[in-house]
Amino acid sequence: MRIGTTSYNRQNIYFQLFFWIALFLFGIARTYDDYNGEMFKQLVMYNFCHWIFQILGANFIYYGLIRRFYDRKKYVEFSLYLILSLYIISVINRLFIVYLAEPFFTNEAKDSFISIVIDIRYLLFHYTFPIISGAFIFISIMFFMRYKDEKANALQLKKEKTELELKSLKSQLNPHFLFNTLNNIYSLSISNSEKTSQSISQLSDILDYILYKGQKKWISVAEELSIIDDYIALESLRYHDERLKITRNITLNSANAIPPLLYLTLVENAFKHGASGSSDQTEIKINLETNEKHSVFSVENTFRKISDPNEKGIGLKNIKRQLEHYYHGNFTFRISQENNTFTIEITTPSHYD
Repeated sequence: MRIGTTSYNRQNIYFQLFFWIALFLFGIARTYDDYNGEMFKQLVMYNFCHWIFQILGANFIYYGLIRRFYDRKKYVEFSLYLILSLYIISVINRLFIVYLAEPFFTNEAKDSFISIVIDIRYLLFHYTFPIISGAFIFISIMFFMRYKDEKANALQLKKEKTELELKSLKSQLNPHFLFNTLNNIYSLSISNSEKTSQSISQLSDILDYILYKGQKKWISVAEELSIIDDYIALESLRYHDERLKITRNITLNSANAIPPLLYLTLVENAFKHGASGSSDQTEIKINLETNEKHSVFSVENTFRKISDPNEKGIGLKNIKRQLEHYYHGNFTFRISQENNTFTIEITTPSHYD
């Protein structure tokens, strides 16, 4: 935070130096051809005195009034303090010129304090308007710079928030699957099954995929399918063949890319709310077709009842949030339920970045 504040303060100082010096030089250049000699020197001195109070007035209006009252929607207080402050700054500017500056470059008679204070018309046209003109340009640029910074900060915060959410979502994957798989492998080891070593290898591949490839932004569809095969093989250890029927229909016409764990999460969802949620025979159908434009992936699972509808809804909402993060609306996400069949279909671009 200290580094960010220091950088902002330095940027603000550079901007103010450039802006106010440029404004002063512009004012001098504008009248250079109209006056010469002593008259031009006096004009420079007057402009310099006005310039000092333009700087003070603009900064006071922006940092003292706009940030404190206008930004907090205290419009009445802002208006009243603005009018009062413009009058006071104009009076002080006039007094500064008459009693401090003019004695060094002119012998004109000094106006009385009372005449300076009550001559509203003269103050308005010769002092208030110059302050307002400089302040208006300065404040307009400050608002633009602030809008730009706030927009950039908002985008950065949104990006960081989304990345944290995605990491959180990925960390939620498979805790119950891992527990059940370890139990199944333990049972296989007790019975000296030939599937023990194969199951350990498949579980190792899944964990490697989640921990390493799962942190990438994109992964090939073929790699995701390979890990899904390992996942299905391990989940199938829990069920007899007559209880679980899995059908795959895969057509890869193009080597497309997807966010890692996207399809695996949907397959896990089908097992969790299909096979795990019912003691009857469960059928899971996995369909995937890729071409040069799109990838279409769908999962169907039969079910008898949903044990926890809220939990299922939250899982699918998480998947949709990941899709929105990666594809920004350039996808379709369809959910349908007919009789005892639940279907999820996702269509995504072949490549997107």
